[in-house]
Amino acid sequence: MLKQLPHGIKMNITRSIKKVFEQYMANIQWDEQKYDAVQFMNEWRNYIHNYAPWFQQLDDSVKINPQFHEQLAQRINEIIEQMLNEPPTDEQIAEINRLVQKLGVDDFPYSCKAEAKYHIDRLRNQLKKNSAI
Repeated sequence: MLKQLPHGIKMNITRSIKKVFEQYMANIQWDEQKYDAVQFMNEWRNYIHNYAPWFQQLDDSVKINPQFHEQLAQRINEIIEQMLNEPPTDEQIAEINRLVQKLGVDDFPYSCKAEAKYHIDRLRNQLKKNSAI
């Protein structure tokens, strides 16, 4: 059922999954111990119902179809797995190292591109705050 959707909607679903997952993980500061699948799914539902135009484009018969929801859950798991297995780029590693050194903070572990992006944004914000003082 998910595969029969128009290409544009499938792409928007993928983007939505990535966006909500990154937002959720940022909210818990990428602390894997705080990850709660139920909470993530609640945020996912809130996002698609309130902020995802593609969801409004779906026919109501699709929205209530259990098969669609099963396939969507599978797709969510696939996307999250892909994101967690995508290593940080050399540029991200270099930027984190530069920011850590500039801020004089301890080095910290990170394992994927999305987590590296979170830390870069966090460290840049910290650097801006320090510069404003």
